[in-house]
Amino acid sequence: MSHDSATGTDPENEQTADAAAGNAAGTASAPAAADAPADGGSAAASAGRTYVEAAAPRASFWTRIDKPFVFGFLATLGGLAAILLGLTLSNLSTVLIYIAFALFAALGLDPAVRFLERRGLSRGVSVLIVILSLLVLLIAVLVLIVPIVVNQVSIFARSIQPMIQDFMHSDVYRWLEGQFGAQFEDLFGEVQKFLSDPSNIAAIGGGALQVGASIATGISGLIVVLVLTLYFVATLPSMKTGLLRLVPARDRKRAGDITDQITDSVGGYVQGMVILAFINAMITLLLYTVLGLPFPPLMATVAFLVTMIPLVGPVLFWVIGSSIALFANPVAALVFAAIYLAYMQIEAYVITPRVMNRAVSVPSALVVIGALAGGTLLGLLGALIAVPVAASILIIVKQIWIPRQDSRV
Repeated sequence: MSHDSATGTDPENEQTADAAAGNAAGTASAPAAADAPADGGSAAASAGRTYVEAAAPRASFWTRIDKPFVFGFLATLGGLAAILLGLTLSNLSTVLIYIAFALFAALGLDPAVRFLERRGLSRGVSVLIVILSLLVLLIAVLVLIVPIVVNQVSIFARSIQPMIQDFMHSDVYRWLEGQFGAQFEDLFGEVQKFLSDPSNIAAIGGGALQVGASIATGISGLIVVLVLTLYFVATLPSMKTGLLRLVPARDRKRAGDITDQITDSVGGYVQGMVILAFINAMITLLLYTVLGLPFPPLMATVAFLVTMIPLVGPVLFWVIGSSIALFANPVAALVFAAIYLAYMQIEAYVITPRVMNRAVSVPSALVVIGALAGGTLLGLLGALIAVPVAASILIIVKQIWIPRQDSRV
């Protein structure tokens, strides 16, 4: 032991080296091992052990960098490129909104085009008919509806303060004040402050749709969206074919089926939401006119835009419509609230399942969460596209992710 310590050698390493040499020498080492003295059982016990050398400690990430200056330079360039990309997307937000609106409008018009194709018309003729119908509808809206709505907004801005003052002197206001006290006064003050600003009415009805700060910008944006919509409707099949060519050939058939499901789902959803919003607008126009409530065209337009938001939209407009009616006529407001609430139940259980039969079913919780998140990020556009995006993700999960997980044992 003293000799080993003096020489700095390890007996275990010597035994390992001897064993390696014995294997290299072949059978000649076997007799030598047999003739070895057997003094002390420790040597025999040590010869039968298996020794595993400890792994070398792993170096950290930073110590493995051969050229730290080059790494830091490339990392800085990557960070600057990410910042530049973010700024670019921020500056292109208006263009991206135009493209998103045009794409969803095209997907909403595509079912009508395919309906005409199933009746024996060619794709070009079907697209032409749909485009001409859309142009006629837009001209009718611009000529017949927009001037009325603009006039209604002007009247509303002048009349809302007198309506609020008259309501504050009514018996209903005194009864509510007696029931709820200071809390009602604070709430009513906030409502009065909100309604006194005419821009808030535009924000309720369509402020989320505004992508420009002037009328000229809005008109130019409408023209751009219209042109893009026409182009997308006419070239939708070729666009899908071009995108599928980016997929490997062995997966194109499956990718094509999934793409068709997604486009059918989005198209059915957009078309269904427009139909439901139009029904809500007509119901609102009828109720406000029959009950003698003020601003029927304006409230019908607000109803159309707000109820485009899934699930949350009808409830939101029920509150808005009932509140506006309350200032004019409390009894008529109560009737409106009751009738519209009954219609909401009919829409939820009868109309919506029939209109949305082509759209992919999305759980209600995901619809509400998606609408709130999308509305927070992109306003009304975000609330509109939240459900189609969720439906598309669900299709991909059901068609790709779940079968792949089921195949794993």
